[in-house]
Amino acid sequence: MIRRVLIANRGEVAVRIIRACRELGIETVLVYSDADAHSLAVSMADQAIYIGAAPAAESYLRKDKILEAATQTNCDAVHPGFGFLSENAEFASLVREAGLIFIGPDPDAIRTMGIKTKALELARQLGIPTVPNYREDQDRRAIEFPVLLKAAAGGGGKGMRIVREQGELAEALESVKREAQKAFADDRVYMEKYIERARHVEVQIFGDQHGNVIHLFERDCSTQRRYQKIIEESPSPFLMPDLREQLCAAAVKLGQSVQYANAGTVEFIVDETAGRFYFMEMNTRLQVEHPVTELVTGIDLVKLQFHVANDLPLPFTQADITTRGHAIECRIYAEDPANSFLPSIGMILKLVEPQAPGVRVDSGVISGDEISIHYDPMIAKLIVQGQDRREAIRRMEQALAQFVIMGLTTNIHFLGDVLRHPVFSEGRMTTRFIESGFSEWQAATPTPTDVILIAAALGELLRQQTPQQESDTALDRFSAWSQRDSFRVGG
Repeated sequence: MIRRVLIANRGEVAVRIIRACRELGIETVLVYSDADAHSLAVSMADQAIYIGAAPAAESYLRKDKILEAATQTNCDAVHPGFGFLSENAEFASLVREAGLIFIGPDPDAIRTMGIKTKALELARQLGIPTVPNYREDQDRRAIEFPVLLKAAAGGGGKGMRIVREQGELAEALESVKREAQKAFADDRVYMEKYIERARHVEVQIFGDQHGNVIHLFERDCSTQRRYQKIIEESPSPFLMPDLREQLCAAAVKLGQSVQYANAGTVEFIVDETAGRFYFMEMNTRLQVEHPVTELVTGIDLVKLQFHVANDLPLPFTQADITTRGHAIECRIYAEDPANSFLPSIGMILKLVEPQAPGVRVDSGVISGDEISIHYDPMIAKLIVQGQDRREAIRRMEQALAQFVIMGLTTNIHFLGDVLRHPVFSEGRMTTRFIESGFSEWQAATPTPTDVILIAAALGELLRQQTPQQESDTALDRFSAWSQRDSFRVGG
């Protein structure tokens, strides 16, 4: 049985895992970089091990340092969280070779599903529909435009580009190859037919090491910016019961084919016009948006990961899984929606999270923390549940209005505008909704009251600082922030 686990991650997912471990009575060891030395996760872990400088290549991607930390602290298992090494088959194999439990699927399943072209071929063999795709060396006269170029080893919206005519293809292909090589150290690219009115729907599956694979229904992730999800919800407001049943059955079938064990997500594109679905890819890890499923099913997915990793069978069957109400998640980012969603880097002067019935916040930061250039700028995840979609939207609007983040530009106000848009409120979103409906979105101008509130927050923060040098640095930052056009409160 797992008694001590090393968490090979940071931020809110590390905090999420630590909290689950506390309830399970499992000790936690957390690795951290110098940028995270004073983080919430480090303060919560039973033990924290420094493994390197801020860039992920020198810390969170160092397999050798992570394994050394796990063995030196006598851990039984390693939890990779999401991102970083969570879908790295080599890392999963090294963990097992070291005599530790990898809290995730078998390395062979990661290898099979991790390369999208292999996963697509497997889906076709199983009779699961896939989007028509093209080889890189195919006669370009046979290609039906528009197409979507995608990195074969990609994820997180990186290494993707729409090409609408043949004259754009060569340049776009080289550009995507460069991006894929930089992001994934793999420049393989494939092309598939681009679906204009697409819904992005994913199915949460879970398997154990005894041959059982079930689904926990779907999440609609159609509300995206730059191919990255910003709002997820369950159930999908678009799916009819028969299509939902087909999607879930296809996801389970795919999981069974690779003897999948632990948490996984099978992602589909649904052609709104044709009413057909196509397999897109599988993520062999815990998803960022897993709280949505937790709220509607009442199942703690992180605890279930540990249960399955202990070689125990799933504690329920498919017939036991039901859903209740409607859940929505908004990703709170330090970014400027009025400036192409560019990251906003700096110090969080004050953070006040909303608290109300049906509201949950998964966060890994506190007031005074820095949002670094080295990592994803997500600050928190705000999740709500209502009896139905209308109530969930209303609760989310209220929770966003109560969410205070001072010192950084965030997407909070933008998310509120998205929720109020008739396309979203009526459940008609496609993956191009943000691109087409908010192309000229503008942030509100800060008021004098906003500046006074930030100044007060800064003063409160500085009173907690003792070294004069740290205070001077913070004052310099505040002066710089106050000169920026994007300087604002809570978003």
